[in-house]
Amino acid sequence: MSTNTDRKAAVKKLKTLVLTPRADVEEFRTRIEDTFSTVFLPNNVEREEKDIGGIRCDQLVPELYSSHRVMLYVHGGSFAGGSRASYRNFCSSLANSCSCRVVVPEFKLPPTHPFPAAIDNVHSVFQALCLEEQASGGDGGREIILAADGSGASIALALLFKLDQAQRRHIGNIVLFSPWLDVTSSCPQIKGRHVHDEVISGSDLHRAVDLYTYASNFVNPLVSPLKAEPKDFAGCPQVYIQLGGREMLYEQVEAFRQKLVEAGVSVILDIWPDMMYMFQMADEFLPEAHLAVEKLGKFLNRRDEAEDEETRREREEILRKNNIVTE
Repeated sequence: MSTNTDRKAAVKKLKTLVLTPRADVEEFRTRIEDTFSTVFLPNNVEREEKDIGGIRCDQLVPELYSSHRVMLYVHGGSFAGGSRASYRNFCSSLANSCSCRVVVPEFKLPPTHPFPAAIDNVHSVFQALCLEEQASGGDGGREIILAADGSGASIALALLFKLDQAQRRHIGNIVLFSPWLDVTSSCPQIKGRHVHDEVISGSDLHRAVDLYTYASNFVNPLVSPLKAEPKDFAGCPQVYIQLGGREMLYEQVEAFRQKLVEAGVSVILDIWPDMMYMFQMADEFLPEAHLAVEKLGKFLNRRDEAEDEETRREREEILRKNNIVTE
C-alpha cells in the first residue's frame, strides 16, 4: 500500500488537475501538460493521430484488443484544461486494461470556447464513430464505451442527453471517474465554498464553472447532470462510477446513483475507501491506481458482470412498483 510520503506526492500531482480561484488559465494548462504529458506510453500501446468527425483525436491501440469495442474518453481538467497529450498515459493504461481502442478528442476549451463547444465537438466524434461502423459493413455489434472524469463527466453525460434512442443503443457502458455532477449555486460543495477534500474545494468548482458557462445555465442538465429528470435516462446503458471514498463529491455521486436507479438504469458504484479525487492518475505513487484500472478492465471484459446487490434489489423494487418490465 502507499506510504504517507507517496500520498503527499500523489495529492500534489493531482492538485494540478484543479483550477484554483487565483490561477491564470494559461499557466494552469501549462502545468497540466508539464505534469502529465509523456513521450513513452505504457504497455506497448501505440498512438495514432486521427481526424474523427472533424476533430483531432488520439487513437490509442493496445497489443490485444476487441475489434467490437472502442472507448470514447472525455478528459477532465476543470473544464478549462487538459488535452490529448496530458491524458495519453492514463488512457493508454485504460486501453491495455480494457482491451479496446481508446479515442481521446481534442475538444475546444473555455473561456475562448465556452459551453456548448466541447459538447458539440464530442458529439461530432461520437457520430463519426457510429458512421465508421456502418461504413465498414459491420453488423452493428460494435459498442462504444463512453468514459470521462471530473468535469468531463458533465460533457459526456450532456452528449448522452443529446442522443436519440437509436443513437444511445451504440453505447455499451458509461464509465465515470470522480464525476462532477452538480455545479449549481445551491450545490452544498459550491454554496459552502470552503468545503474541501485533499485535492479539490468548492471554490475550485465555482471558478471552473464560471469560465465554462453563465450562471443561469448552471441548472441546465447539460451542465449539471444531477438536475436531469429520470426520463432523460431512457435507454441509458449500465453506468460504472469509480471514485475515492475521501472525495467531497461522494454525496453527489450517491444522489446520482439513486436517480439512475429510479430511472431503471443499472449502476455499479466502485468506491476506494482511503483514496482521493482522481487517484487513478497518480499511478507512480499509489498502487491502488493500478488496481482500480485493472478492476475496471475486468468488469468490461466480463459481460456477465452483475451490478452490486443493493443497487440491483433497489432497482428491481422500483421497476416492480411502476409495472416496468425489462427483458
